[in-house]
Amino acid sequence: MKPLVLVRNDGFETYGLAVPSLRSAGAELLLVDAFEGQPLPELSEVAGVVMLGGTVNADQADRHPFLLEDRALTRKAVDTGVPFLGVCLGAQILARALDRPVMKAVRRELGFQPIHPTEAAADDRLLSAFADGDPVFQWHQDTFELPEGATLLATGEDVPLQAFRVGDLAWGIQFHFEIDGAELEQWLDEADGLMDLEATWGKSSEDIRLEAKEHMAAHEQRGHEVFRRFADVVRRAAR
Repeated sequence: MKPLVLVRNDGFETYGLAVPSLRSAGAELLLVDAFEGQPLPELSEVAGVVMLGGTVNADQADRHPFLLEDRALTRKAVDTGVPFLGVCLGAQILARALDRPVMKAVRRELGFQPIHPTEAAADDRLLSAFADGDPVFQWHQDTFELPEGATLLATGEDVPLQAFRVGDLAWGIQFHFEIDGAELEQWLDEADGLMDLEATWGKSSEDIRLEAKEHMAAHEQRGHEVFRRFADVVRRAAR
């Protein structure tokens, strides 16, 4: 089978669970650092796309031209039926590629927050891994409008749009289901070196570490399952 391409959009992103989970599911991987100017592959060369997160806004293409390449690849994947999975910024890029606006959310989200899968999620090949009230890890300040014809799969209490599907093969997930404990520690260390996290985001690193102590193990299990299921989607689509 052709490889899955994992598109990295920020140096802070270390792939978390994505690489080990997808490889353990039998997927070959192509890792591309779009933010470093590495060229994205032609869709004919890959079996699926995972578009990862980042600290930029999806519309900052004037400062970050790689976002235009991300958006073009995303739109083409949807149009040609190549399986696509967008995480946080990747979900926002999916919405933007489908001509929906990305904007500041009414509230910044950081830490573990409950999500609420919709009725449609019960039969969804990825989001059925989550139950009502499952805590997921959030770190974002932007949100988006639901693309026309998309299926809403999960909502949140502060930011309504948390997961959606376009057609049968493209997903956008706002929360960071890919993060593991090691990546979280790196993100917190980086953030503490750049800002007063509590003053900026409303929670300290210690607050988040306490949440992670309670929730991270189950969060990692669900994240691993989502990637395993996506690998299966890709495998079936390639037949």
